[in-house]
Amino acid sequence: MEKLVQLTVSGLTNGAIYALVALGFVLIYKSSDVLNFAQGELLLFGAYLTFFFVAQQGLIWPLGVLLTLVVAVFIGVLIERFVLRPLIGEPIISMIMVTIGLSSLLKAIVNAIWGPVPREFPPFIPSHEVYLGTAVVGMDRLLAIVIALILLGLFSLFFRYSREGIAMRAIADDQQAALSMGISVRRVFAVSWSIAAATAAVGGVMVANIVGVSGDVSGVGLRVFPVVILGGLDSIPGAILGGAIIGLLEAYTGGYIGQGLSQVIPFIVLVLILMVRPYGLFGQEIIERV
Repeated sequence: MEKLVQLTVSGLTNGAIYALVALGFVLIYKSSDVLNFAQGELLLFGAYLTFFFVAQQGLIWPLGVLLTLVVAVFIGVLIERFVLRPLIGEPIISMIMVTIGLSSLLKAIVNAIWGPVPREFPPFIPSHEVYLGTAVVGMDRLLAIVIALILLGLFSLFFRYSREGIAMRAIADDQQAALSMGISVRRVFAVSWSIAAATAAVGGVMVANIVGVSGDVSGVGLRVFPVVILGGLDSIPGAILGGAIIGLLEAYTGGYIGQGLSQVIPFIVLVLILMVRPYGLFGQEIIERV
């Protein structure tokens, strides 16, 4: 029973982080139909930015994280303005290939500034052990779940009630209709990328707090693809549920079968869901008639 509780907490921690990162992925896809292959590198950049502000510059944690978010939002706006906006009207595959190149560029910038050597991340979440019944779990994992759920709740309220959130939903439903109503698609695209970069930065900080600062942080971005495919590329609730399912599957597989299989189980799920329900659990099924 103790092992089950520990694995469940570990799985939900990873799942909450996956869901937070997947939120930015889904947001970009909903607003522009672009698959962002640079999401993992945005996580990596956010982790190293926080390391720079807190560990290297000696700033207090709240200020360091705040500056990280500000820079992340700025980077998101720059990417949309100078990399993706010139490609509006071009085939979607062109924009997708640009995000692949962008991922390599961001990783190269990180290696050029901080080098490839892993760094110790100054912990900001208490890591002492706590007891859940007879099971022992880390406080950092419990708090990571709480932080991620709070942020996911805030973003859900933002999409439902704020003016920008409603505009994003309108563009996702029908871009031409949104344009006819006076909604600025370019502005919404910029907001979408800035939010995606900010959520990726927060996810990077939480991952680095657990595993340290290294290139492994960007690997989380690759594991987000099974999450969004399972939940649905255009579904925010699907991203949350998909994150929980993939996180728990990884933890249970690694704990009861072996770590090797836990690394591939998300992609086994990816293949199965594409075969059975390619639009995901909550994704919109599109039927084309010719």
